[in-house]
Amino acid sequence: MTVRTDVLIVGAGPTGLALGIDLARRGVDALVVEKADGLFPGSRGKGIQPRTMEVLDDLGVLEAIRAAGHDYPVGMIWQDGRQVAEHRMIDPAEDGEGGAAGAGPWMVPQWRTQEILFDRLTELGGRVVFGREAVGLDQDEDGVTVRFASGEPVRARYAVAADGGRSVLRRALGVGMTGETVDPQPMLVADVRISGLGRDFWHVFPPGENGGFLAICPLPGTEDFQLIAQLPEDATADLTREGVRELVASRSHLAPADVTEVRWASDFRPRAALADRFRVGRVFLAGDAAHIHSPAGGQGLNTSVQDAYNLGWKLGAVLREGAPAGLLDTYEAERRPVAAGMLDLSTRVHRGETRRGAATSQLGLGYPDSALSEDARRGPGGTVRAGYRAPDGYLVGDLGGGRLFDAFRGPGWTLVVVGGADTDADTVLPSLDVPVVRTGVDSAYGPGVFLVRPDGYVGWAGESADGLVEYARRVGVAGR
Repeated sequence: MTVRTDVLIVGAGPTGLALGIDLARRGVDALVVEKADGLFPGSRGKGIQPRTMEVLDDLGVLEAIRAAGHDYPVGMIWQDGRQVAEHRMIDPAEDGEGGAAGAGPWMVPQWRTQEILFDRLTELGGRVVFGREAVGLDQDEDGVTVRFASGEPVRARYAVAADGGRSVLRRALGVGMTGETVDPQPMLVADVRISGLGRDFWHVFPPGENGGFLAICPLPGTEDFQLIAQLPEDATADLTREGVRELVASRSHLAPADVTEVRWASDFRPRAALADRFRVGRVFLAGDAAHIHSPAGGQGLNTSVQDAYNLGWKLGAVLREGAPAGLLDTYEAERRPVAAGMLDLSTRVHRGETRRGAATSQLGLGYPDSALSEDARRGPGGTVRAGYRAPDGYLVGDLGGGRLFDAFRGPGWTLVVVGGADTDADTVLPSLDVPVVRTGVDSAYGPGVFLVRPDGYVGWAGESADGLVEYARRVGVAGR
């Protein structure tokens, strides 16, 4: 027998789980399958950027993410067993840079983030099946059939490869990746428990006679530390407890016995790579299957979750709202250039060419060149343009006292009316089946009418509502 579903998501990492949540709340029948027997056990992608915090707020998990995490700690430089200097790991956010969910990145171990996403998905009635190793696929004009190492195949109208950097589905599609080695020296990352080391700082041990740098970061909500160590170029990482103990002792004042437990360990060689395509027919690539980052700067997990956030509303619109199938073409057109830019940024952070700060927050990203971005204003307007993130602001009128971000929360479009556009807009708005909110003329938007996409970006901007209905029909916004 063949299992059937609307969307098959291969991979239960942050990308697949976030996409599953977005589809579940839209009433789309989606199935998430995972090769492993459970969720990923390590802390690897521990930094959640401000823009991703906004996404997680919309997906209904911000409160749990906040409870599980903490601000990034200050770095403490050690030398010869002494604390010699503090080091700010991230430039502080300037006014207006912090977004609605916080001023800077939030630290949560990846395994905990995935637990929270998994719980939210199951709360919404979503399904995750573990122990399902995809081995190949076939597709035609009506759907995709994915085959597994054991068990029945799954037939779906669309499939999403969220199965990591070694993606089986990407290879089955024949999609290559173009990239480079960011650093010839391999890295070891591990979750450890250590006695005799405080949890107030991110402890940094600079390179010395015994090899490259060692960094030990306390993980919030746990008794664990994340250990990251640079290895010699030709070294093979020893991931055993004794191997990790010896490495720590050789590069710090700590004794081998101070490492009381190694809970998870892995090694990798930092590289940056971008898939040549993000879509082949009815199959989409997302997350690490589409782009592989150096961990520096904390861009990998964040770019991946935002892939899911971009794709989710488009799949939902096509499958449940009658939007034209061509809407799905905008996924690759929008997300691939963003991923390329984030790869460049994370590589520059890794090499010390730029610092973590405003750029790594991802609040400034947008899609101004997208086919979904239309700015009909003749004058300069405010600072908000079509294709860019719709900022927060205060509501006026009947909803006075609330915030725009509260109005944006949820799976649909929102129309923002500002200032003198009121009268003109009121004659047109009844034909659109979207909620309407109003904000003050002193906001960042400037006077006009703004149709905000389900993922929080401005799709259409105009001085009046002239042309709004035509745009809405073209992109599949529901009408009355």
